[in-house]
Amino acid sequence: MRNIDFDRFDYQILEALQKDARATHQKLAQDIALSPSQIGRRIQRLEECGVIQGYHLALRPDLLDLSVTAFANVSLERHGEASIREFAAAITDLPEVLECYAVAGEADYWLRIVVPDLPSLSRFVMNKLMTLPLVRSVKSTVALEPIKHTTRLPLPQRR
Repeated sequence: MRNIDFDRFDYQILEALQKDARATHQKLAQDIALSPSQIGRRIQRLEECGVIQGYHLALRPDLLDLSVTAFANVSLERHGEASIREFAAAITDLPEVLECYAVAGEADYWLRIVVPDLPSLSRFVMNKLMTLPLVRSVKSTVALEPIKHTTRLPLPQRR
């Protein structure tokens, strides 16, 4: 990623798009002191430099019969570079895993998993996660209810 200088307009555009990624350039121009064409050029620059990675649809998993969210701490048997690449490739192929983070501490990875129900979670852990050749142990925690879930970053407030 190349270096880019952000000004207050860039942050205002990013903040507005985090609230409504479908907002038109004209709509953004109503709240930001730039013309729609200036906003369009800035958005294009932010996309080209990689700050804006894409535009995504947010779905309600509970309304799609995916009512169980679990977090799993995964520890590996081996920790060499090849093992890490192999684990990452295997996790990438599991659609139930929405997020995976390499972490420092008791576990090697934290996973966020979404499945329809508790029996599905059990099958996923036992038949998919635990059968990966590098996995030593899995400790999972079931979420009872979401309190806060956002993808909005806390951008600096520059006016």
